[in-house]
Amino acid sequence: MPDTSPLAAEDQHSRRILDLVARGEARSRSELAALLGVAASTVGLKVQSLLDAGVLQEAGDGTSRGGRRPRVLQIAGDGIVLSADLGGQHARIGRHSLSGALLGSESIAIDLAEGPDATLARVAGVFDRLGADTRIHAIGVSLPGPVDILSGSVDQPSRMPGWPGFRVGEHLAGRFGTHVAVDNDANLAALGEHRAQFGHTHHSITVKAGTAIGSGVIVDGYIHRGATSAAGDITHTRIDGSGDIPCSCGNTGCLETVASGASLVRQMRERGNDTVRTTADVLTLARDADPLATSLVRTAGTHLGQALSGVVNFFNPHAVFLTGGMSASEPFIAAVRSRVYEACHPLATQRLRIEPAMTGADAILHGAARLALEGMDVAAG
Repeated sequence: MPDTSPLAAEDQHSRRILDLVARGEARSRSELAALLGVAASTVGLKVQSLLDAGVLQEAGDGTSRGGRRPRVLQIAGDGIVLSADLGGQHARIGRHSLSGALLGSESIAIDLAEGPDATLARVAGVFDRLGADTRIHAIGVSLPGPVDILSGSVDQPSRMPGWPGFRVGEHLAGRFGTHVAVDNDANLAALGEHRAQFGHTHHSITVKAGTAIGSGVIVDGYIHRGATSAAGDITHTRIDGSGDIPCSCGNTGCLETVASGASLVRQMRERGNDTVRTTADVLTLARDADPLATSLVRTAGTHLGQALSGVVNFFNPHAVFLTGGMSASEPFIAAVRSRVYEACHPLATQRLRIEPAMTGADAILHGAARLALEGMDVAAG
């Protein structure tokens, strides 16, 4: 659940202020105080810290409703926020306004197996170019493995040699002299999609289903990480009847061994189709009505729905969003819906939405920028 300590509450006020101003829902301190339900003095202090940090700016006087005219607030236009979504063989780099809006993105080739220094040097080169003629206010980075939020490093990742314990946030902050936020890809995809759909209200789960499977949990608009940042990890849920295929975690029969894109490729090749090499190859065959590919995709969706059904019954979210390559497959999504609705209590699914993420491939970039923006005032203080 979100941290409810007094300090965390103050930080959340700043985050809400940024979001409300960016969305155009509030243009003055008085409007912010009314929407947040807090004292005008509290809003005044937080707004001043954001003005001092260069995140907000005043833009003249608003309309008076009796008394002194309010000063109009807006997101400061000078500068950008950068984001990076690091995958095994590629990275997507985003350039954002201070409202969090994605202004543009590009992809570069990387190899995580080369280690953090070489990988981050390539990413930093793009950052240098994108920020050459403006101020970089903050940077958000997504990593494809468990992340220790306090240290900004990956924690017990698989297939990331040289990365465990490397402080990605400190490394980039030292080079660029700005606030850097680091989290795993599933959490940031969840944050990006949820904020686009619901803002700071509601609860949701976002599942990233591609070569691997991951998921993030959002409670009242904020990432729920759990005691050891392992919340939302349905990847290693045991699936009944899935056999004894070994998983990277050391167990057998985990969801990832039967429902991930990598598992579909393996199953296609085991059944004699040696031309299939990627998840996209399997999905293309399914779109072309290949019987085996379609069957495997549907079965993968059913397995994911089985894993999600217990989570939906327990957590009762407003929505389950699907992103990643497999979210483009209607048979996959239909199978997830069917299994969840069949296995869950009617109250849990009464208003439940299960649908592809509207932010698509940009969900992680949106989430990385949003997390970076929300830490700016904390870093400045």
